[in-house]
Amino acid sequence: MISKKVVAALIYERIEELDNGLFVVSLDISSTNRISVELDKHVGGVSVKDCMSVSRNVEHNLDREEQDFELHVSSAGLDQGLRVYAQYKKNVGRDVKVKLHEGGKVEGKMIEATPEKITIQTTRKERIEGRKKKETIVEDLVFEMDKVKETKIVISFK
Repeated sequence: MISKKVVAALIYERIEELDNGLFVVSLDISSTNRISVELDKHVGGVSVKDCMSVSRNVEHNLDREEQDFELHVSSAGLDQGLRVYAQYKKNVGRDVKVKLHEGGKVEGKMIEATPEKITIQTTRKERIEGRKKKETIVEDLVFEMDKVKETKIVISFK
């Protein structure tokens, strides 16, 4: 089996050379040597050129004669949940849907993210006693990262 350490070193070597804000979201190597790499960028999106560059560095530095492998390098999709702190940090200010391990769900704007916790700002309309109109209630909810099961970006076409 191909060493994850070797592949990671090749990926980070190219990321350092590119110096454009790329980071690794996931790196998996199956028992059949299927290498899957997901990338993201601190600002903006990952280009095809970025994926090709990382892919070529890995491919050209591993010997297929020694061990055959299959390589997939892609950008982290919007339909995927956030998985690493850099993704949380990048998406502060965006609307997200958070699922908790306890089963609850919260939707709102992520206004802060640290490696330990995230803060989600929620808004709701509520009737206040003695008033005719509903009032908008804004609430900041803080969740420890170990309580968060999944966080996904809410995609809106408004």
